[in-house]
Amino acid sequence: MAEGQDDNERTEDPTQRKLDQALERGDVAKSQEVNTWFVIAASTLIVYGFAGSMGADLTRLCRGLIENSYKLPTDGKAFASLMQKIGVEVLAAVAIPFLLLALASICGNIIQHRLVWSAESLTPKFSKISPAAGAKRLFSKQGLMNFLKGLIKLVVVGVALCVVLWPERNKLEAVMSFDPMLLLALTRSQTLGLMGTVVAILAVLAAADFLFQYHQWYERQKMSLREIKDEFKDTDGDPKIKAKIRQLRFQRSKRRMMQAVPKATVVITNPTHFAVALQYERGMAAPICVAKGQDNIALKIREIAGENNVPIVENPPLARVLFATVDLDQEIPAEHYKAVAEVIGYVMRLTRRFAR
Repeated sequence: MAEGQDDNERTEDPTQRKLDQALERGDVAKSQEVNTWFVIAASTLIVYGFAGSMGADLTRLCRGLIENSYKLPTDGKAFASLMQKIGVEVLAAVAIPFLLLALASICGNIIQHRLVWSAESLTPKFSKISPAAGAKRLFSKQGLMNFLKGLIKLVVVGVALCVVLWPERNKLEAVMSFDPMLLLALTRSQTLGLMGTVVAILAVLAAADFLFQYHQWYERQKMSLREIKDEFKDTDGDPKIKAKIRQLRFQRSKRRMMQAVPKATVVITNPTHFAVALQYERGMAAPICVAKGQDNIALKIREIAGENNVPIVENPPLARVLFATVDLDQEIPAEHYKAVAEVIGYVMRLTRRFAR
């Protein structure tokens, strides 16, 4: 029982196949704090680079509406056309900032993981609407960590904002008496200072949260020994079946070799440990190995050669080197041409002598 429990404990690092399957399901390491940081950083850049032009465009639009309010049409078609024109101008003023925010949100995901297209997260699940499952998630370890993370973020950002705003408290008390244009400049300056501080703090928090989320995700992907064995069987096959396949292939190869021995020109032997059957006919570039074997297989090759009157020549050094260097159905290497040619020449002379 203890062994079975150990096999089911998720103690092993996940395989690449398990990680790929998690990615296909949309299960990825993701920190919402990273997305938040990208959006706030983009908002800071927008305030710094586009607040002036965007404010000027919107101001000009509102001023024109107010100055020409008595000329505004009130009939249905003309009024609809006016609203359409106003909408186009407002959209033109805020299009680039909103596009930057959208790109920042996408970058926040891409920097954490590659884009994933999965419909599994959209599949309705009863656990998502179950009060019991919701309560379990709320009071789980992950829920507690999210609560502590939010609390820490609130405290740290709040303290940082207090530190930034406290030296400006006297100036802020007098804003009611400021000229509107000066008030806008002060507001923009203070907003940039606050947002810059928030971006700097959230950068640290986002990095820490991503490392924590990645660690949690990686722990979820860990596998038990039984899962690894099952995956190995699914991908590479059952070792017993693979051994059986290798055995069948060996038997077929052995049968094919034995069928080719009667066609051999000569069998070179060790004499008892190795046997190599070579075939040579006029017009061939070099002799071809049609069968080779060791011990019992070598004995079987010699038996079949004897039954079919195939010449058997004992040459231990040549038999050993041919067995080691020549594959089935392959020509012998060039460095052995001379030795093999002497053997085949001897066999042919012997055959012609018997033929007389």
